Amino acid sequence: MKIKNVIQYIEDYAPLTCQEDFDNSGLIVGNEETETNSALLCVDITEEIVDEAISKNINLIISHHPVVFSGLKKITGQNSTQRIVAKAIKHDIALYAAHTNMDNVKGGVNTKICEKLGLADCKILSPRKNELAKIAVFVPESYAEKVRNAMFEAGAGNIGEYSDCSFCAKGKGTFKAGKNTNPFVGNKGKLHIEDEIKIEMIAPKNNLAKIKNAILKTHPYEEVACDIYSLDNKYENTGSGMIGNLPKPVTHDEFYKMLKNIFLLKVIRTTKPVSEKIFRVAVCGGAGSFLLGDAIANKADIFVSGDFKYHQFCDAENKITIADIGHFESEQFTVEIFYDIIKKNLPNFAAQIAEKNINPVIYII
Repeated sequence: MKIKNVIQYIEDYAPLTCQEDFDNSGLIVGNEETETNSALLCVDITEEIVDEAISKNINLIISHHPVVFSGLKKITGQNSTQRIVAKAIKHDIALYAAHTNMDNVKGGVNTKICEKLGLADCKILSPRKNELAKIAVFVPESYAEKVRNAMFEAGAGNIGEYSDCSFCAKGKGTFKAGKNTNPFVGNKGKLHIEDEIKIEMIAPKNNLAKIKNAILKTHPYEEVACDIYSLDNKYENTGSGMIGNLPKPVTHDEFYKMLKNIFLLKVIRTTKPVSEKIFRVAVCGGAGSFLLGDAIANKADIFVSGDFKYHQFCDAENKITIADIGHFESEQFTVEIFYDIIKKNLPNFAAQIAEKNINPVIYII
């Protein structure tokens, strides 16, 4: 097993194209061609995590937060990042991160929070734009069904909870084959008119290469007419935060008790209750204050996230209750996502959740 085979399953689940511009997800240290038989999973890569990998003879660490985030100009051991990278290189340990790409996909960090809270009818709180494309291909009628099904299989044609969505229109295609061609229909040097079907589907941009390959493998023509249009539509499966509903309304005290039990909290920073009970819950793993307006617009009773600053609590303006449970606390279950992805696809691969996966923030009660 090579490192690239392991991380490919993670990137199929949370494509790197879904990360934010400021992020540094992906393979940070190491060679993807290196052989591996085990991985250590964590939220943050610390010196203790690297030592744990060394002691267990593990040469791949998969983390949520990138160990190198804002750049690394020197490796002289002057800070923890430099020491981590130097030690990883010395012991031939690869470092990989899936950060905002795992935040931004349905099934990622925020879906996991919703699962832990038992929320239903969940959707992305702030869907991203410019993630979708329309792909149109012109196919002879006898091959239309085959090509259409290949596109579906490759991931095209999904709109919300609906799959196999397409639009097909009949028309006349014309072409004249050159002397060096081998036309599927028609004769060289003569204008040919063919009854064709125009197949149109919506697809995520990060999946276009796979869809185009599926078309080329099933389409009978030597030269395939295929158009791709960028769309401004919001993509409901990619974006920031999530929102869902509890099975039944609960009091604030009941909800806070549930938060403490699930996320192992010693403290919750919150604003005063606005609604009598809590039913609709918005969440965002990590630092989610930028989504406060979206949570209010989606009529959430409470917004569960981390890293709120003093003045950002004021922005609630008695329209919503904020529950700041901490950055690490909200993202601690990300390692379970990594573990599930690997075990589902590579059941014989040794994936371990790090023992040293520890919150750097200490609360004194």
